[in-house]
Amino acid sequence: MSREITIIDRGRGPQLSTSRITVQDVVPYLRQHFTHEQIREIMPVLSDEEIVVIERYVADHYEEVMEQDRRIRERSAARRNSPEVEEILRRGGEKMDALREQFRKQRPHEERNGDLAAG
Repeated sequence: MSREITIIDRGRGPQLSTSRITVQDVVPYLRQHFTHEQIREIMPVLSDEEIVVIERYVADHYEEVMEQDRRIRERSAARRNSPEVEEILRRGGEKMDALREQFRKQRPHEERNGDLAAG
């Protein structure tokens, strides 16, 4: 006996009644015209039936869902790291570059693809 799959709101926005996956979790993939198989590769917990329920909900509430998606993308684009975090990332990048260079110098007998050079 299978449970009916519906869209409900538990305070995080519209989500599947069968999981914590929200409509907005799937919208970016629907916008990119991903197939059900491609969506399941990213979210293996979803069934075809659940994806269909989300697709129907999006079709029935298109303007509202797309406005929410726009706001989410806008907030994400506006997020910036603090100057302190940017400095930590910059220093970390410099350290990684130095380690890569050190590793490259220690392994002159190896080709770039990782195979040993013929010698």
